[in-house]
Amino acid sequence: MEPIVKAAADMSPWVLFMQADIVVKLVMLGLLLASIWSWAIIIERSRRLRAIAAQAKQFEDWFWKAENLDTLYEPAAKAEHPSARLFIAGMNEWRRSLARGRIDREGVRARLASITQVSIGRDIDDLGDRLNVLATIGAVAPFVGLFGTVWGIMRSFTAIAASQNTSLAVVAPGIAEALFATAIGLFAAIPAVIGYNRLLHNVGRLEARLSAFADEFVGLLSRQLDGMEEK
Repeated sequence: MEPIVKAAADMSPWVLFMQADIVVKLVMLGLLLASIWSWAIIIERSRRLRAIAAQAKQFEDWFWKAENLDTLYEPAAKAEHPSARLFIAGMNEWRRSLARGRIDREGVRARLASITQVSIGRDIDDLGDRLNVLATIGAVAPFVGLFGTVWGIMRSFTAIAASQNTSLAVVAPGIAEALFATAIGLFAAIPAVIGYNRLLHNVGRLEARLSAFADEFVGLLSRQLDGMEEK
């Protein structure tokens, strides 16, 4: 029993790391850093998207309860979330258009639609900025781990050639290091891929929500333009 316990202790992750070749150590460290980085992005973006979704719901409730859109302008100007920025961009264009005196109604409608979509695009680009990092880690990490695997197996064959001994005791450490590098690669890649897909889905849902709100907002201002036309 004692030799088996000793062998198991010698195959612990820390021992495998310490006994690994410098190249395999660098691979393992790089993959661990990539895993930490991907988890930091997943946690930060998940919290931010949840907060933005809650703020969007609250702002939309205020929007539909407001008797006058001008009363929302100051609170929205102080807010830091996409729905408020969209509203401010649209209201600024609306006020500039009305201040010109002669109103080109079709031109106002087109500019309002364009400006609100630009505002949405900027915020969505900002939210999706780090998702490409998750996609890269998810795609590259398994191959980096595979490189460590190949290097460890090459080292095992080198050990066989040097000792002229084909026993398992000679090749086991290198093979274990190689498989450990692969495991770390998968450990980094799997959460990154899942996080990327989930966050991309949430960003897409937020974009759809903002686009729907923008259409309703522009539609409301467009109806006000129709009322002016009747006058």
